[in-house]
Amino acid sequence: MSKIHAVITGVGGYVPEYILDNQELSTMMDTSDEWITTRVGIKERRILKQENTGTSYMAVKAAENLFEKTGTKPEEIDLILVATSTPDYVFPSCASIIANKLGIKNALAFDLQAACSGFIVALTNAASFIESGRYKKVLVFGAEKMSSITNYEDRTTAPLFGDGAGVVLVEPTEEELGVMDSMIFTDGSGGKHLFQKAGGSVSPASHETVDRREHSVYQEGQVVFKHAVIGMAGVSEDIMKKNNLTSEDVNWLIPHQANLRIIDAVVNRTGVNYDRVIINIQKYGNTSAATIPICMWESEEKFKKGDNIILTSFGAGFTWGAVWLKWGY
Repeated sequence: MSKIHAVITGVGGYVPEYILDNQELSTMMDTSDEWITTRVGIKERRILKQENTGTSYMAVKAAENLFEKTGTKPEEIDLILVATSTPDYVFPSCASIIANKLGIKNALAFDLQAACSGFIVALTNAASFIESGRYKKVLVFGAEKMSSITNYEDRTTAPLFGDGAGVVLVEPTEEELGVMDSMIFTDGSGGKHLFQKAGGSVSPASHETVDRREHSVYQEGQVVFKHAVIGMAGVSEDIMKKNNLTSEDVNWLIPHQANLRIIDAVVNRTGVNYDRVIINIQKYGNTSAATIPICMWESEEKFKKGDNIILTSFGAGFTWGAVWLKWGY
């Protein structure tokens, strides 16, 4: 009996219309286009401005884009996984809200929280569900409204983050395509260097936590940068070595879009030519779990069936990892 693989059969995406560029940011805080560009490589980011809208709004837009391109009907979906750190509410899940808005009635739907590594964790989980034979059509989202947890008085973090959503459709195949391998790790001792201090059960919302701006991203940049370089570069090289892939075998490298210098380190470690590295950080900044699927969405026309693609990311937790997949169409 042939082995079942989980293959991506479609991709959709959405980014808000409003562009917050470095020039506008420099009117809000002590920063400049040159300062931001030289340190992280970001020129602008998208911000969701519509009132009373959250992460589910963008995810639904991304799914509608996917449905239109693939001809998929909502009633065909039997599993929804949403990687996000910025759900509409603590509960119910963002996945259940998305299912309702899309008219998906009979699917299992739940959120996954692995910060910026969320999409590759969700994709790996989707592959396991598909390989088990229990699910046939799975939507895997990376979706974030990072502006909702960004402190625009903090010049060290405010320039980094943007909003957006990406989604892939994952289905079973007996061809040698799809998710071939993954390596994902967690080092919980790194959690104190990148987290949201308040809003959870340890420190519920209060006047004091709001006044101290503890509901936004707290990051110790130098520590996170060092671990991200080591984690993303190392695991990318490791998954290639494990599967006997040379730099020439890799058609596309899609790294998490957090910092251009981190991406440079991954490229140098893997040896993949820069013209085969997908980068859009200059346009969208760090959309956390959404960066990789947004890259896929924007570059879909470049991919050919059978292309070897390496996805790699690093996020709060600390979480990091890589996925090797063969493109399905």
